[in-house]
Amino acid sequence: MTYNFFAYISRMRYIERWSLMRNSLPENIQEHSHMVAVLAHALGIIRRDVFHQPCDPDKCAAAALYHDCSEILTGDLPTPIKYHSPEIMQAYKQVEEIANEKLMSTLPKELRAAFAPYMQEDDEAVKAIVKAADKLSAYIKCIEERKAGNNEFLSAEKQTRAKLDESNMPELKYFLENFIPAFELTLDELGTIEE
Repeated sequence: MTYNFFAYISRMRYIERWSLMRNSLPENIQEHSHMVAVLAHALGIIRRDVFHQPCDPDKCAAAALYHDCSEILTGDLPTPIKYHSPEIMQAYKQVEEIANEKLMSTLPKELRAAFAPYMQEDDEAVKAIVKAADKLSAYIKCIEERKAGNNEFLSAEKQTRAKLDESNMPELKYFLENFIPAFELTLDELGTIEE
């Protein structure tokens, strides 16, 4: 028997994000998921190693890799539509759950239990870190678009930063203070990597 799960996953690169906005730097959900995984892993490490709170950074990274898998079947619903009303949000959550179940059904039965926690984000602590990383990724995208001369993202950048600043997650605040300023730099300003 042939299973389609990973063939579907490879199609994440065809789903474009930010579809209602003019993009200088197009981004698909595969690229986005990679960045969210990197950021979730970093937030998990910061939580564990800086703030000495229990956390599994590897689980955070894996959950982030799969956090938008449902969009393979649903497409990326733009944020202004997705969050327009509680009714739309609830209906879209149901659509996402159905899409994730469909994707899970394309795995052999003996693998489904192993993938379920990542596809369904059942751990609330991991879910919070992935959500923060997702928001961070959006903020970084806005910074990059502004730096590329695209004013289309200025409002999104301001709104996203405000939401990040509202968070009470110390690891997120740590990341914002210590790592986000570097995203404003050019490659020359970043300098060379010293041994």
